[in-house]
This record gives sequence, C-alpha cells and structure tokens, in this order.
Amino acid sequence: MSALFGTYMRDEVAFERGRGMRLFSGEGDEYLDFMSGIGVNALGHNDPQLVAALKEASEKVWHVSNLFTVPEAERLAERLVEGTFADKVFFTNSGTEAIECALKTARRYFHDSGAPEKYEIIAFTGSFHGRTLGAIAAGGNPDYVKGFGPVLEGFKHLAPGDISAVEAAIGPATAAIMIEPIQGEGGVNAVGESFLKGLRELCDKHRLLLILDEVQCGYGRTGKLFAHEWAGIEPDLMAVAKGIGGGFPLGACLAKAEVAKSMVPGTHGSTYGGNPLACAIGNAVLDRILAPGFLEHSDKMGQKLFWHMHQLMQKYPDHVLEVRGKGLMAGMKIFPPVRDFVTRLRDKKLLVAAAGDNVLRLLPPLILTQGDIEEAFEKLGTAFSEYAAENRNGSKD
Repeated sequence: MSALFGTYMRDEVAFERGRGMRLFSGEGDEYLDFMSGIGVNALGHNDPQLVAALKEASEKVWHVSNLFTVPEAERLAERLVEGTFADKVFFTNSGTEAIECALKTARRYFHDSGAPEKYEIIAFTGSFHGRTLGAIAAGGNPDYVKGFGPVLEGFKHLAPGDISAVEAAIGPATAAIMIEPIQGEGGVNAVGESFLKGLRELCDKHRLLLILDEVQCGYGRTGKLFAHEWAGIEPDLMAVAKGIGGGFPLGACLAKAEVAKSMVPGTHGSTYGGNPLACAIGNAVLDRILAPGFLEHSDKMGQKLFWHMHQLMQKYPDHVLEVRGKGLMAGMKIFPPVRDFVTRLRDKKLLVAAAGDNVLRLLPPLILTQGDIEEAFEKLGTAFSEYAAENRNGSKD
C-alpha cells in the first residue's frame, strides 16, 4: 500500500524518461503524449534547451529567499511585462497560488482605494481555479467544497454567456469578475469572444476589476501567447502557471500597476515563489515560446487538430457528440464513459485526459507535428471503431 495520501486515482503506469512527444515506461513501452502533464509540458519532454538551462542554474544558486534580489526573477518579470498587458508580476509555485494572489490583490485594491465594502467576486459555473480554500470557493463546484467546513464567502456564481445576468448580479459589494477564457476541468468550454468583451465593458462601466484565469489556456496553447488576445481585450489581473515552467513548478500573478500598488511589504509572500532555479527555467521556456514562428506553429497545429476532431465526429456521430475548445486545448464530448475511454487509449499507448461533462481532453505539447496528430487520431479512430463494434455485438465495455 502506498504511503501517499489517497487523493489521486493513479494509473499503475510509471514513466522513467521522456523525449519530445514521447514518454517511456519502466517496462520500456513508448507512449504518445497528448496530455503533457495536464497542459504543463508545453515543450514536451527532455527539451535540450530546458535541460541545459536547468543544469547551468543548478550549479549556481537554488534558493536565497525573496529577502534578496533575484536577477532571474527580475528578468522574467520584465519580459512578461514587455509582452503582456501587465506592469507588475508576483511569482508563485502553482496556478492555485496565482489565483490566491489575484483574489487578495483585488480585495486589497478596493480596501486601499477607500471602498473596503467591495470584496465580492462574480465567478462562473463550470470553472476550476485550484484546490486551496479560496480557489475552491471561487470555482463553486459542490464536489470540491464538500467536507471542508464553511465555504469562504464573497463569491457569486453564474452560468457563462449571459452578459445581462452578469450586470444584474453586480451590487455594492462587487469588486471583480473572474473567468477562464477556456474552461479546462469543467469540460473544455471556450467562452465566446463577445462575452469576454462584454465582461471587459461591464468592468469599465462599473469600475470593477477583470481577473482572467489563464493557468491552463495561456502560454501559447491557443496559438497566441494568451487566450484573451483573440478577443482583443486586456484584464486587470491574470493568473498564469502550467506552461510557464515547461514542467518545473512555476506560476505568476500579472497585474496592472494601479491594481498592484496596494500590495506593499507584508501583504503577501511566498517562500519559494520566484526562486532562481524556477525563473532560470521560466526564461528558457519564454525564449522558445517567443521565438519566431513558434506561436504560428501552435496555431497551425491547433487548426489541424480540430479538423481531425471534426472528421472523427462525422465518422462516429453516435460516439463523438461535440467538439470543444480552441487551438491545442481541445475536447470532445463523447458517449462512452470518458474515464474508461482514457484507459482504452492508454492501452493503445496514447495518453489523454478526462474533463467534466464526459469530455475527452487533448492537451499535447506545443511542439507536436502533423505526423503526431495523424498518429494520435489513428489510435482514436481504432478505439472508437472497436467500441462501436462491441456495442453492435451486444458486448459491454
């Protein structure tokens, strides 16, 4: 019996090495990775540039604390500011910590602006913002808050898509609106660009803050550096993680200067956030993401991925019910139980993830090729063909 907490439904497969789009088990089996550690390994496995950055940084300084200047963090923050809406950056170790920072920053901003009564956040059903008490309260999923005592107050939840309902929910205590441009865990639901624009307009009209959770959909996954760029808007605060470290624990809360100015010494902190090792790797990841042609490649591969999903849906309309997402954050609502189907694909040496609403989630590394896509869909097609045949023959999956 494992000595670990039983909080995960772990597969028995254990991987000992990886290369590019491939993972290799201890038994020597090769798997095509269309999961990338749930959207984390943006550059695949064992990327030479990241390995070189890790080795070089590991021979210098790993940790000094944030009581000292960390040049690697300063450089990464400057580059993120240069390439985004933000003026200020706070580094974390994970996405949920980035969300916590965003929530605290929004509340502190209004406190210091003479409106301490403004603390409430409007969020949306189907969202997932992390596992801390603040993040599960923001997500509002009953399954995640059950058994953990009183839910942190200060959140209203609405179904995404109805801008009139959002405006009607705004009250004297409302401080911000928070949303994932593409809901990952909730079922790979892409929020409409017009809705995102509408939220930005509401925030401007009512002097609220717009918080975007781009932990999963950001960092090149949709073909732009961040998903909100497709809507032509800017948030006031944004949580980033997963792809930012390419597999190394790293996250960030990005903010406009006016919003971040209230976060003075003593208001927030992190022991490991922004450490030299993590930020050295973060800079190496950003080198690749911002290299000429990289985002264009991600966009092109995303279009090819969606073409193949639609082809699969046409061939198996009883089993592939809907195509969702954007770019290389893709999902298919399917008829077989999704977790069983994930196992079926694993047995065919294809790694994918499950999401809410019985959605099969595809989150490949951004370095994938057309050949990788064709190989993956050959496996997917075989799996659906077998499932369809078993159902025709009266077999139970």
